[in-house]
Amino acid sequence: QFNANFSYELPFGRGRHWGSGASGFADHLIGGWQWSGILTAQSGFPFTPQVGSNISGTGDSGLVDAPSRNPAFSGPVIPGNVNQWYNPQAFVLPIAGTFGNVARGAFIGPGLTTLDTSLFKKFSINERWSLQFRAEAFNILNHANFAGVNPTVFSGANISPSAGIITSTATTSRQLQFA
Repeated sequence: QFNANFSYELPFGRGRHWGSGASGFADHLIGGWQWSGILTAQSGFPFTPQVGSNISGTGDSGLVDAPSRNPAFSGPVIPGNVNQWYNPQAFVLPIAGTFGNVARGAFIGPGLTTLDTSLFKKFSINERWSLQFRAEAFNILNHANFAGVNPTVFSGANISPSAGIITSTATTSRQLQFA
């Protein structure tokens, strides 16, 4: 996971690079603005494809069994799109009474990237009172961050039609607010 934040006072208004000769209302309007933001980028979380039942026969319903890798499969196991994050053809059911050979957490789900930013200005009314205007944007790049993958590969002895599908997002779309 990578996180970075920044805060920058914009160079506008009296005594600044641009508009240094501004005074009165013009200086109050263009001076004193600040820009800040937060960038978050992280890889996806590990996940384990699942058989969908207790094929090993241990009776443990809390920990679903993992499948085995298909030795006849070639190609990418993780195509990485929302309609098929992993290819279910890459797996086969283990023999009843045995465990599959796919390791726990062997695959990585979708990552997450988001940039939140704000622009704000403080207006001094008098020595005691001030007012702040804020414009904030969350996920300003409107990047789609997908939620977890359906890990269940099999429905009974057949491949599940929803295997590897992502049905929701982990974050909201772009959000704007003013305060």
